[in-house]
Amino acid sequence: MKNSTTGVRWQLWIVALGFFMQSLDTTILNTALPSMAQSLNESPLQMQSVIVAYILTVAVGLPASGWLADRIGVKWVFLSAIVLFTLGSLLCAQSETLAELVRSRVIQGIGGAMMVPVGRLTVMKIVPREQYMAAMTFVTLPGQVGPLMGPALGGFLVEYASWHWIFLINIPVGIIGVLATLYFMPNYKMPPRPFDLIGFGLLAIGMATITLSLDGHAGLGLTPATILLLCACGISALGIYWLYARRAKAPLFNLAMFKIPTFSLGLSGSLLARIGSGMMPFMTPLFLQVGLGFTPLNAGLMMIPMIIGSMCIKRLVVQIVNRFGYRAVLSIATLVLPVITLLIPIAGILGWYWLLPFILFFLGVTNAVRFSTMNTLTLKDLPDELASGGNSLLSMVMQLSMSLGVSIAGILLGVFSVHQINVGSTDIQMAFLYTYLCIGLLMLIPTLVFARVPKDEAKNLTLGSRRKKDKNA
Repeated sequence: MKNSTTGVRWQLWIVALGFFMQSLDTTILNTALPSMAQSLNESPLQMQSVIVAYILTVAVGLPASGWLADRIGVKWVFLSAIVLFTLGSLLCAQSETLAELVRSRVIQGIGGAMMVPVGRLTVMKIVPREQYMAAMTFVTLPGQVGPLMGPALGGFLVEYASWHWIFLINIPVGIIGVLATLYFMPNYKMPPRPFDLIGFGLLAIGMATITLSLDGHAGLGLTPATILLLCACGISALGIYWLYARRAKAPLFNLAMFKIPTFSLGLSGSLLARIGSGMMPFMTPLFLQVGLGFTPLNAGLMMIPMIIGSMCIKRLVVQIVNRFGYRAVLSIATLVLPVITLLIPIAGILGWYWLLPFILFFLGVTNAVRFSTMNTLTLKDLPDELASGGNSLLSMVMQLSMSLGVSIAGILLGVFSVHQINVGSTDIQMAFLYTYLCIGLLMLIPTLVFARVPKDEAKNLTLGSRRKKDKNA
């Protein structure tokens, strides 16, 4: 390894801590919005701005995260991310008005924009590329705990304490993260290059407008014409950046990375695959509550098997990919996923509720295998000088595709339901079934990309196998 085994293990735990903080924050807040609105004397409908402020800040900050890590070093950028996220959490807890809370969420978002992408880049720096998959499965495991804990913990804190504790619980975690980063994290950085201000402006405009149109329409009351205008503006900005980057001397994202087949295929496959997968966290709890009449608590508990399935398979992903190869694993997982997805509404409509936990468990297993394999395929062949840009670009694609998936799912459900919202009625169940069928068809599209993945003879190493090799050396 690039450091001692013990040092690397601590560094991976630090990155995992950052993943946990952000994943917990993204799921814990929704439960508390009504209580926050009451405390701040605001309408619950206005509280969507608290969510949108964070998402927009992350979207705008993502393009610059790689350049900052190269220029200042991963240690100091990651440390700054934790400090800003923790400070923003403290300010959120102290907010007495909605405006103060939104400003505090912006500070949190600046930290969040750097935390996960720079954490992923840090893993690329501290372990050899053949160990990247094993290391990433290790650091993302705590991130799986966040969505599992978030809704239940948020409800508990709101009911037995106050909404302020949703933010205050980040503070001790953040302090531990800061101290551990200062002591254990190395400061890898690349030779300095000028900041591409024009490129950043184009990418920031593109990310902000597209994200606002996808995530902000529900709570901000945007008209369809405004949404279309924002989408057109965002797509135009990204297109202009592509033309600009082809001629720029030092673009924020070097387009040479697209000449690497595994990166271009992995990135395009990730974009298409995450649109379909991004629909499921929105659709499944909604189907359980509106389509089947589950209580919010029961619907939340029903999602636990999916998280458990994802956590259980993470340690086996390396062996699976080594045995069958990237192309076979991605293609098979992408073909199996629509089948599992369609079983959810079928089992629910038929009243086979006992089968739903098993279906959701295997949905978590399949998604975890595919996500881990896609991420590794996308980044594993990038040279060090392109790693930060490629990693930031992957983060941008992940953000946009997941938001796009939720928006498409909402549109499909609206088209098929035709305002038939009687809980548990046959009409609404059929609307969900047709929506799931469309989602399944969309999930098949990435197989056209994954079928082109080149055969890879190189084997991924587990963290344990590397330790044995180090001991024998």
